[in-house]
Amino acid sequence: MKVSIRRRLGLAMASVLAVATFGFVAAASAASSVTVYYQRPSGWTTVNIHYAPYGGSWTAVPGVPMQTACTGWLSRTIDLGDATGLQVVFNNGSGVWDNNNGANYSLGTGDVTVAAGRPGTGNPCATATPTPTATSSPTATPTPTPTPTPTATPTSAPGTPTGTPLGGDPREDSIYFVMTARFNDGDTANNRGGSQHVKSGNAANNDPMLRGDFKGLVDKLDYIKGLGFSAIWITPVVLNRSDYDYHGYHGWDFYRVDSRLETAGNTYQDLIDKAHAKGIKIYQDVVYNHSSRWGAKGLFTPTVYGVRDAQWSWYYDQKNAGFAYDGLTVEPTSGKSYYNGDIWSTTEPVGNTCLNWGKPTGGKSAEGYTLYNCQWPSPTSGMFPAEYYHRCWIGNWEGEDARSCWIHEDLADFNTESTVVQNYLIDAYNRYIDMGVDGFRVDTAVHIPRSTWNRRFLPAIQQHAVATHGEKGKDFYVFGEVAAFVHDKWNRGSVNHSAQFFTWKERKEYSADDIRAAAEQFEYENLMGPGNQPTSTNAFLNGNTYHAPDHSKFSGMNVIDMRMHMNFGEANNAFYNGKDSDDSYNDATYNAVYVDSHDYGPNKSSVRYAGGTDAWAENMSLMWTFRGIPTLYYGSEIEFQAGKPIDCGPTCPLATTGRAYYGDHLAGSVTATDFGVVSSASGAMATTLAQPLVKHVQRLNQIRRAIPALQKGQYSTEGISGTMAFKRRFTAGGVDSFALVALSGTATFTGIPNGTYVDAVTGDTQTVGNGTLTAAASGKGNLRVYVLSQPGNPAPGKIGTAGPYLK
Repeated sequence: MKVSIRRRLGLAMASVLAVATFGFVAAASAASSVTVYYQRPSGWTTVNIHYAPYGGSWTAVPGVPMQTACTGWLSRTIDLGDATGLQVVFNNGSGVWDNNNGANYSLGTGDVTVAAGRPGTGNPCATATPTPTATSSPTATPTPTPTPTPTATPTSAPGTPTGTPLGGDPREDSIYFVMTARFNDGDTANNRGGSQHVKSGNAANNDPMLRGDFKGLVDKLDYIKGLGFSAIWITPVVLNRSDYDYHGYHGWDFYRVDSRLETAGNTYQDLIDKAHAKGIKIYQDVVYNHSSRWGAKGLFTPTVYGVRDAQWSWYYDQKNAGFAYDGLTVEPTSGKSYYNGDIWSTTEPVGNTCLNWGKPTGGKSAEGYTLYNCQWPSPTSGMFPAEYYHRCWIGNWEGEDARSCWIHEDLADFNTESTVVQNYLIDAYNRYIDMGVDGFRVDTAVHIPRSTWNRRFLPAIQQHAVATHGEKGKDFYVFGEVAAFVHDKWNRGSVNHSAQFFTWKERKEYSADDIRAAAEQFEYENLMGPGNQPTSTNAFLNGNTYHAPDHSKFSGMNVIDMRMHMNFGEANNAFYNGKDSDDSYNDATYNAVYVDSHDYGPNKSSVRYAGGTDAWAENMSLMWTFRGIPTLYYGSEIEFQAGKPIDCGPTCPLATTGRAYYGDHLAGSVTATDFGVVSSASGAMATTLAQPLVKHVQRLNQIRRAIPALQKGQYSTEGISGTMAFKRRFTAGGVDSFALVALSGTATFTGIPNGTYVDAVTGDTQTVGNGTLTAAASGKGNLRVYVLSQPGNPAPGKIGTAGPYLK
């Protein structure tokens, strides 16, 4: 997911609050010493701390050495005498300084931290934090404690299935990606605009952020099937909680489906079952990395400072002990479905660990209101227990802290190496496996150490899916978002932050403790570097011959092909960059491949792809014939919102973005008789289905579904001339499918098996006796797919009818 623009009560207020929570660490109590923990910058072998207690003198330059405290951290305990704090700068002993951009760091007493330019509190090397006593409901003096922790310890034992996955090789499918809340509105009664409805401009457009729902998706399953897609990736379904949570990535109750998506007769289970009845799989977007800023119900939910005075009574709702937030139900006193009376307190809670509770920060909101400490969740305020959450901000996106600190204030970063957190998440997501979902798309997968994925989460998914659903569970498809927005093979040389890295098992043993193991794995693999990573031939033919793939070292996680995504400004760039990376994946034929998404366009563009219809057609032709699983973001089939900003948070109306409501284009009826085949349509739906890229993707899906080599085949470019051309073959279980593909031009294939080849696009037949075939596919986006006709495996002949590009 992409982090949206910072927002709270006002944009200016967001900045002031952020400074208030981590810009200065004041003394929590009188103390005579401070222990400073400093996160080692990349490349620093020596670290000195140069300091001056308040009212005292500076140490002699370069200061005094710091000692290693734990992996990635150094420390120094300093006697302050009567001082209440100190000023600090750091250096590497060779003239390089970290001095807070010339402002120095002002620190208090006790245990304090400095990481990537951000001061904080606490001991990052502590192994555990005492668990406060849970409370069952808000009171006048609530405690910032875990709500009851789930008692179930996840195992590989089968669950109680309420649905059954379809099963089958995921490479046989193509994926249609929808943001459920923005796709189609089946029931206006569950629409909710949230606290930003007016400010965002959505109210003026009568366009509540949470508008689409499961009923709307069920109503248009025939549209998706009529396009030819047999799998739907939907945004997260768990109950969210934030000011702008329509997208699903601000999970608050992971054990509950968001009520704003369901209606009677169209629950999440109904969606799964009705999609399966049409032969369509459901891939659920899941988040293991973080919760909402308000924590995770059933694990830990923080209490923030609030006051219903002349300035703030408009914002803080009166407490209603008998009301439970579900996102949908309107709390009667406040009149809000986004009621917040259960998450704040004026009285300092018993056991509070947030520094300077309720004291004015000295800052003002955008409205001119007084701001207070502990008024907003923050990782560095001491508000979140280390057992459940990390307590730092990411400073280096290719550093270890990218896996163990917060991405953004809306995304409270789970301590995924904590057994309690692991059990909470595993048990929650097992329930969706029980419902019969067919796979998980994993959000922000790169921000969790691979060792944790391989030790805990991936085995839990695989074991529970198989234990519950048997053979069909073995086909459960997991594909992760490892966001590496670069054009090179390895993410700026960092293997730990590269997509292909996550497709492999660990290759050595690490410490039994997950935190230590994560640090050891990071350091070991960084030392090994890109040149010493495992390689695979699973995606490649041996000449013209298919070979059994070796998945013995497969982690269990496939990935979104970020390198092709980044290079899809031009199809040939995506093709060549994809080929260049394929030996570094465990099996690139399982990569999910898309041009753009709800986060970015190619080249990390902030707008939806706007390369034009011909470029879209060419990109699609490549995705549907090259290795990997083609994936299309909703509306791309009509170039919906091309060139519009993908996301701007609540600072502009959703209607002006790439996340606009799509339902207006789906008004009317549609009947699909098969994948890619529509027998009837009316209204705006008929207009949508008549668009050129719709015709193109329908036929591409028909062709791909008929030729196993295009779905599951290995490939080679050996002996082939042509800008984009390749041969593919799949051989297994009596199937032997061999195809020659030429895209947007002429290609000559040499050294191929002799025999009769039939083009799936035109029906043209060529008999090869000298191992050579020339295919001419004139026009951008045009294709030739010559299939070898063999005994028991005849070529399918011409598939579908000529369209604007395939002709």
